[in-house]
Amino acid sequence: MRCIVTGGAGFIGSHISDRLIQAEHEVLVVDNFSSGKQENINAKADVLDADINDTKSLSTLIKYKPEIIFHLAAQISVRESVADPVFDAQTNILGTVRLAQMALDCGTKKFIFASTGGAIYGEQNAFPATEDHAISPESPYGLSKYCAENYLNYLHRKEKLPYIILRFANIYGPRQDPHGEAGVVAIFCQRMLAHESPRINGDGLQTRDFVYVGDVAHAALLALQSDVCQGVFNIGTGTETNIKTLANQIKTIAAYQDEILYGPPLPGEQTRSVISHHLAQQTLGWTPQTSLAQGLEHTLKWFAKH
Repeated sequence: MRCIVTGGAGFIGSHISDRLIQAEHEVLVVDNFSSGKQENINAKADVLDADINDTKSLSTLIKYKPEIIFHLAAQISVRESVADPVFDAQTNILGTVRLAQMALDCGTKKFIFASTGGAIYGEQNAFPATEDHAISPESPYGLSKYCAENYLNYLHRKEKLPYIILRFANIYGPRQDPHGEAGVVAIFCQRMLAHESPRINGDGLQTRDFVYVGDVAHAALLALQSDVCQGVFNIGTGTETNIKTLANQIKTIAAYQDEILYGPPLPGEQTRSVISHHLAQQTLGWTPQTSLAQGLEHTLKWFAKH
């Protein structure tokens, strides 16, 4: 199938592009390269330098006549969304609506949207959270993703847009940018390998659900292959890991001998976050295959080489 991957030069998008190409699909990577990197792009993919906030850029995509759109281009930082909620909304809400409208114009068979399984639920009252958990974002980022989800639901009801929403947990793995993208694993790996002291924000007892990027790419491929044309699915491990434990695991694997620093907690961050993948397992046939220990080994090896 002809697939467009927006944000395809980024961390997650490049892994999804690789998996699609391995499955012999045609891939057009669409990226404005504000954070994506040329070296992340598979040599077999076509590339278009374009911005989802630019209507003229999007008009070019219609000529490609995509059968499947994977929409990952986004403002992804919780902290940046707190600092600049207007830009966050412009990119994550309006950018998604523009792209979804283009998908309708192209007769796209499925629109697969990368949402958040952490920030969207806010402070949870059930652990792990299922897809019907109350929505109460603690940040503009979580709110903008939820607004985009609702637009897709509206376009499905009114215009018959086929869509799947994948609510990702905290993704980590090779190619994650420790500078330009949110990702505590990448930050810790980079700093420990450079013999620089990593810093934990808060007491380190806040928890996250860490899912390996290779497993996420597999979930995206299963979403394409599925007959489902409307649905929301959590993509996470269902296991909580606190940041202090995570730092110590990385410290052991990296043989880091120096101290780990602590700083004040940051605004917009949740205390506990963990999501259930039961529905994805039942409907898409997806389960996480990579343990945290295995994933951290793979990630550290990649950072050591790069």
